[in-house]
Amino acid sequence: MTRPSPVTARRAPPVTARRLARLVPILAATLLAAGCATVKNPSPNDPWESYNRGMYAFNTKVDAVVFKPIATGYEKVTPKPVRTCIHNMFNNVADLWSAFNSFIQGRGVDFANTLGRVLLNTTMGIGGCFDVNSAIGGRRIVNDFGITLGVWGLSPGPYFVLPILGPSTVRDSAATATTAAATFSNDSKFFSPLAPIMAIRNIPLRNGVLVLNVVDARASLLDSEKLLDQIALDKYSFIRDAYLQRRHALVQSKLRNGHEDALPDYSDSPNSSSPPLPGHPKPTNPSGPSLPNYSDPGDVGNSAQSSYSGVVPVSVQQAGTPSAAR
Repeated sequence: MTRPSPVTARRAPPVTARRLARLVPILAATLLAAGCATVKNPSPNDPWESYNRGMYAFNTKVDAVVFKPIATGYEKVTPKPVRTCIHNMFNNVADLWSAFNSFIQGRGVDFANTLGRVLLNTTMGIGGCFDVNSAIGGRRIVNDFGITLGVWGLSPGPYFVLPILGPSTVRDSAATATTAAATFSNDSKFFSPLAPIMAIRNIPLRNGVLVLNVVDARASLLDSEKLLDQIALDKYSFIRDAYLQRRHALVQSKLRNGHEDALPDYSDSPNSSSPPLPGHPKPTNPSGPSLPNYSDPGDVGNSAQSSYSGVVPVSVQQAGTPSAAR
């Protein structure tokens, strides 16, 4: 009996390996294009727009080849109640990280509320499978180390698109790097949003849970992606502006001791406590809001020219996840 030749005995590479191999030329072409293309008038919040658009294009291709097909298949083969249970359990783990950040921010009420939420969902919700706290009217408090750095006074810096991870800023990138280093450090694993998962001693099981966490996060964005395809002419600008506004609102809500879903007060009351938008000062007339005067200068009774300051509300994109598209 003859032995099979090494050529015939060689196995075909796994599907994932073949997909990753296809990404190498895409990455090279993307980086080359990012280095050559230049945006003449970048946004003030996005001075690195040339690089960012190139990295966004690369991330989009990686997502189309790797993450989106897996997330789509996961959504098709997994019943919705099971997906909801898994998503709630990962949210329960993330709430522990939110509680920790509320604590180091000095927000005792948010810390107690979030910790109580975790305890309730872990016990009554069977390990977080059921979101009992939200069912009885509880509010989920979103918090992370990037927000903590903002509360501590660190400015966000320019917008920055991370490879694979997506939208970020210099401040949020520093927070991501810090927590990632802590996640895989033997001495500071507790300082990590994945601390409960990294505590699993069974390495194959732990790695499987980490992969499932990524798949669940991507699957939760499929509906948002469909909406984005319908309404956004420039997806890059839409994602960038939504991300920056969302992160700004989250930090400001902590500084105001408010909630992340609190909206500015656009009423004309002179006693309104909401700060004005930049470049649009509030009316200072104590007798009430001033209105435009459209009368001619020579009309009788026109003793003073009224002033008018228009305010254009800025909508804040609320996250349903990556949040990520980070």
